[in-house]
Amino acid sequence: MRICHVSPHLPPDQAANALLPAELGEWARARGHDVAFVAQEPTQGRAASAPLAGPVTRVPARGQRSALARVLKIDTWRRARVIREALDRTAARADLLHLHSNGLIIEVASAWAARRNIPTVLTLYGTEIWHYRRRWIDPFTRAYRAARHVTFYSARLLDKARALGLDRPNVSVVYPAVRHVFMDVDRATRADWRMDLGIAESRVILNVKRLHELAGQKYLLDAFAQVVRSYGDVRLVICGTGPLRQPLEDQARALGLTDKITFAGLVPNEKVARYAGVADVFALPSLLEALPTVAVESLAAGTPVVSADHPGGVELHDIFGDDVRVVPKENVDDLARALTSAIVSPQRTRPATAESIRNYFSPAAVEAKYFGVYEQVFQGGPHAQR
Repeated sequence: MRICHVSPHLPPDQAANALLPAELGEWARARGHDVAFVAQEPTQGRAASAPLAGPVTRVPARGQRSALARVLKIDTWRRARVIREALDRTAARADLLHLHSNGLIIEVASAWAARRNIPTVLTLYGTEIWHYRRRWIDPFTRAYRAARHVTFYSARLLDKARALGLDRPNVSVVYPAVRHVFMDVDRATRADWRMDLGIAESRVILNVKRLHELAGQKYLLDAFAQVVRSYGDVRLVICGTGPLRQPLEDQARALGLTDKITFAGLVPNEKVARYAGVADVFALPSLLEALPTVAVESLAAGTPVVSADHPGGVELHDIFGDDVRVVPKENVDDLARALTSAIVSPQRTRPATAESIRNYFSPAAVEAKYFGVYEQVFQGGPHAQR
């Protein structure tokens, strides 16, 4: 089989819709399939990443546009032509296009595939549905309807799509894969890792998200100030980069927490896994999430989660029970109390959590689900439902 993945992002970007296409490419190559990629130019600064499983054709992302260009859609037409030319070079012999997320690159690729009778699979990650609005000219909805199968990153995302009138046959929920580097280790190993990471405090709170308004780190910093007043021997580690780096550092300074918080920046997964392993609790104060992979990674490392009550956090609580505690979003006091409780009486995750991760989030489980979808697309199997 010849599979072409089309996505707004690929590594070195670290978005979910960058990582999953790369993983699917590796799994496909291991199965003997040919893989290619079409994606926009990277948007995140990062050291060179490992090569992907097949050739990559990059197209420019949307740049700054004048008011006249926006009205006349000059840039849109130009970018659409470039995308079609990239598909002509990369995907003309493809048996399947796997489209990831939304945006012009996906809308153009869907129409391009339809004209050539190439089947498409569409994977939706969150923002496409949370911010969905039907339009008079609606190429995203056309791409959604035209796909032979649509996979959703979470069950609540699928529920939201149905509530918006986007019900259709051939849909399924496929959770993100958690890499094996995220594992629960013994106490001695955790102590060694803590020393290697330069953490002197006895307790650690971890957050891994882009530094962005929707990630809610400003509420976490305010809550952490309360935690420190109750339990001073604690460090907050925040992994990620983004536009709020300086405002968050300023907030930490104003709260007198500069020496208690590590802004680690964008770090490799292996180091994130060590932070997850040494943490006593993972904090996820986001305002909106579909299915937060970073939280599941911490659970796989044996670290419980305190999450805001966004759909992703509620779904994780449904799956993992008491290992995921949910508090109202933007509620600093409740977040502080939950985090304080977690570090005063630290617990590792239950065996049932490890079993759920193996069943739904392991690379083997996720690979099997996606290649089952591909097989259904080509063999016309029964409709796959949640």
